[in-house]
Amino acid sequence: MSRTADGPGPPLQPAAASASPDDEAVVRFDGVGLRYGRAPEVLKDLSFSLQPGSFHFLTGASGAGKTSLLRLIQLAMPPSRGLVSLFGRDTTTLGREELPFVRRRIGVVCSDKRLLEHLNAFDNVALPLRLAGRTPADYEPDVAELLAWVGLADRMQAYPAALSGGEQQRLAIARAVVNRPEMLIADEPTGDVDHEMAIRILRLFVELNRLGATVLIASHDEELVARSGRPVMHLAGGRLTITEGANP
Repeated sequence: MSRTADGPGPPLQPAAASASPDDEAVVRFDGVGLRYGRAPEVLKDLSFSLQPGSFHFLTGASGAGKTSLLRLIQLAMPPSRGLVSLFGRDTTTLGREELPFVRRRIGVVCSDKRLLEHLNAFDNVALPLRLAGRTPADYEPDVAELLAWVGLADRMQAYPAALSGGEQQRLAIARAVVNRPEMLIADEPTGDVDHEMAIRILRLFVELNRLGATVLIASHDEELVARSGRPVMHLAGGRLTITEGANP
């Protein structure tokens, strides 16, 4: 179902602060290739950078390698060859004790949600704030407000198993953005929600970007991507092309 940016509320894309070309890239790929076992490479010779405060969509057919690219960025696996840098650091030089701190700088919305089944909706969202050392008195209003924004105000005490697929998706999104990460990567974040909620979720991402976060969203929604005016990274045949958006 195609979704558009129409409707009341804040504009879909307020302008993010432009990044200087000299700014340290949040993500940099240099000659990156990825293969699984002895199969042909899924990703071939990818070289690109994402600057602080940028907002890109990632497109491509099913099986093109979008999820694999996102997994490389979130440090879920290493490349088969080439260099991946995050926040100016070669990821191969990161020690085991450093990985959790780097990962906390990245908010991730996975296609499989990855919710903690033993925690209710409120506690799933609050978890990143608890890990960051914030107290319940400090974070409870923020968590409640965010859950209300994604339409889960009356589901805060529900556990993931009791939520629909769309509700689980919204919960995963709330958890990914609650601590205002420096970078947000999302794999088909609006795939399981209706038109109205998709608009609200995208506005949430845009607001996070306006506040300075770098955003990368994998999406099959061609109309939404086209109307957004944002740059598009397109994967085909394992290779990447980047088209600058109009950013109206």
